[in-house]
Amino acid sequence: MARSNTHGALAYRPLPAPWEQGLELFRFAGAWAPRPADVHAGWGAWDGERLVGAVLMERVGATAMLHGPVVVAPPGMPAEDVLAVAAELTGQALAHAGTAGITTVFARPQSLDRVWVRSGFIPVPEAELPRELHGRPGLGLFGWRGGTALWSTAGRGGSRSALARGEH
Repeated sequence: MARSNTHGALAYRPLPAPWEQGLELFRFAGAWAPRPADVHAGWGAWDGERLVGAVLMERVGATAMLHGPVVVAPPGMPAEDVLAVAAELTGQALAHAGTAGITTVFARPQSLDRVWVRSGFIPVPEAELPRELHGRPGLGLFGWRGGTALWSTAGRGGSRSALARGEH
């Protein structure tokens, strides 16, 4: 499903497995990327035939972790448009999450707080991240819950009163 946006002639579409185009863009930008075997899905932004943006998703059950988005801006692209490309790639990933039964999506800040907050992410404690997704580089964590899901640390194995007392 390719479509253009108002930020030039960029087209957005899923990346084909085994994700090499997206992984190459991550390498070019010097960004950490998961192993190809760990990638569940990915999306890209194309300027003609050239990939200029990508986001990759790892999945563990109903939980996912986004890597990126990485955007290598075409010459002359304003910073606001670069952020719009990152937001569109994030939107593609969240649309997929909704249809794939993924209820929780995590992301590292990467100085993209505006993108995360506008997409419905909130800062969450590191303890919310499932063990299977531990060890991914970066500081800080944002989380998104789809549908009617709400954040509650009580759901992670302890009562609210025990958590308030610092008992985990």
